[in-house]
Amino acid sequence: MQKKTVVLLQDTKETNDELIKRFSGDELFEVIGSAQDGISGLALISEKKPDFVILEIVLSGYDGICVMQKIKEMNLPVKAIVLSALCREEIISKAIDAGAKYFMAKPFDFSVLRSRMADVDSERTENRKEEFRFGQKRDSSLDEKISRIFINVGIPPHIKGYSFLREGVKMAVANPGIINNITKELYPMIGQKYNTTASKVERAIRHAIEVAWNRGRIESINGILGVRAYVGAEKPTNGEFIALVADKMLLEMA
Repeated sequence: MQKKTVVLLQDTKETNDELIKRFSGDELFEVIGSAQDGISGLALISEKKPDFVILEIVLSGYDGICVMQKIKEMNLPVKAIVLSALCREEIISKAIDAGAKYFMAKPFDFSVLRSRMADVDSERTENRKEEFRFGQKRDSSLDEKISRIFINVGIPPHIKGYSFLREGVKMAVANPGIINNITKELYPMIGQKYNTTASKVERAIRHAIEVAWNRGRIESINGILGVRAYVGAEKPTNGEFIALVADKMLLEMA
């Protein structure tokens, strides 16, 4: 199997060197270059055309947001993974809007970073299969739209429930009927993809929803979902939340 190529764009040589060392000998990913400022990094990305770039937000020259925007402008199929010490929610939201596939805070756990990169690569493969099966291009921005909703309602991307919820919404968009079999079908399918149990999936999703509600963003949540569904401390079940977000995606795609 051909390895996926990676360019590192971190603000210090120490972080780049640490990542180079950790990726050394990896069976799936291979580092093909690194830089410490946005201008050099963008030039390297344009030249090497890697599968992934792992970048900081705070960079000299072009910052990380600008680099991702320019990658979009050049129409390069590079998947951006943000690894940053700057983790305010508005910055995370801007990064997702600019095209980030995942946002991870420093200090980081390399095994988690690598796992999320594998998830992103797997999602691309599944999208290609789906395009071939239906003979039409899948809405490639679905992941971004879902991620934007989660960030805006206060579900942080570094918790497990974030990825599980996103996968659940995508499954409900593809097959709305699955929401009626959430325990027997949806949870086990998510668990199979992420190599975990259905019960852990259920708990992680419930925790993610509780995090959002505990931040008191009820008005924001109701505004995003387009209905005044919840008031006060009332919060939805896992199935209700997934169904509401999936319905919003289906209406936007109609």
